[in-house]
Amino acid sequence: MHLLGLAPEHLNDDLCRTPSATSIRLAELTASHAHWTELAVLLAQQSSIGTLGVWDYLITSAPAPLEGIRDASAYFATVADVGTDTLRIAEDGKRVTISHVNQADISYEAACAIRAYALGLYQRRLSEAAQRRLVPLRVTLAAKAPRWHDALTELYGTRTIEFEAPESSITFRASDLKAPTPHAQPGLSTVLRQHAEQTLTAAIPLHNWLDLFHTALASAHGETSPTLSAVAARLAVSTRTLQRRLDDHGTSWSSELETVRRAHITQLIGSTDLSIEAIAARSGYADARAVRRAVQRWYGTTPATLRRTGHVDRDATDLPDAGRFGW
Repeated sequence: MHLLGLAPEHLNDDLCRTPSATSIRLAELTASHAHWTELAVLLAQQSSIGTLGVWDYLITSAPAPLEGIRDASAYFATVADVGTDTLRIAEDGKRVTISHVNQADISYEAACAIRAYALGLYQRRLSEAAQRRLVPLRVTLAAKAPRWHDALTELYGTRTIEFEAPESSITFRASDLKAPTPHAQPGLSTVLRQHAEQTLTAAIPLHNWLDLFHTALASAHGETSPTLSAVAARLAVSTRTLQRRLDDHGTSWSSELETVRRAHITQLIGSTDLSIEAIAARSGYADARAVRRAVQRWYGTTPATLRRTGHVDRDATDLPDAGRFGW
């Protein structure tokens, strides 16, 4: 699907951070072929220890499972986008509740699958730490109740599952999570936390789709007057898909094209002695008159005045940072 962050050089590099939009899109694509409950179970089954790198071992190597899941919460950013998802732990007497929170609607199947999978993953890692299967006291899911949920019953090992809950959570006996981890090694958790810190410091955040589009548009604009089809080809999508994705991001082809031309023209007027005719030719406008009309619309002045004064009212015009387009 040519999704950002899925190139081999990214998938094989633990430092690369795949955008959350890519993970969600993968879940959407998969959920269109399988029910979200089945998808959650499949993901949990395939997440063997080590799949998520140092985050996995933070849980399984701690002196007790509860300490491990607390470390996993503290370093959740090593495996998830903390801007959209949260791992929260609450202890209430004899119970410990682990919640996976995001704000997506309960009818959104891709999000339902991710929430249900996350709870299954936490249970699996805690059970691996304890070296025995830990059975939850209760599971709540921020998801509409499916007609059948035998797959989830098998995943969690309990029928005590509440649907359409305010948030997704899994609750264990505190005594189960506070019991010493059988194979814990003194000092290992400290080393793993340091490694997690270093991983976050050195992480390479991959740009989201709109950033990728801006890069492609800037590149095309630097060579010729960009067309929708040319930029779509650079992104390996159809023109219809490109327009739909722009719409999903609250923008449009015409708006983005004008923005990149505006930034380009503003730079050329302010930093070169090129004539307005030459600037028009470099910016995809028909002639100097079209450039003058555009500058008047953007800034309420003429190109000559703008060049002479160098004044741009940023609050009034909301001029984007030209660096966004690679200039």
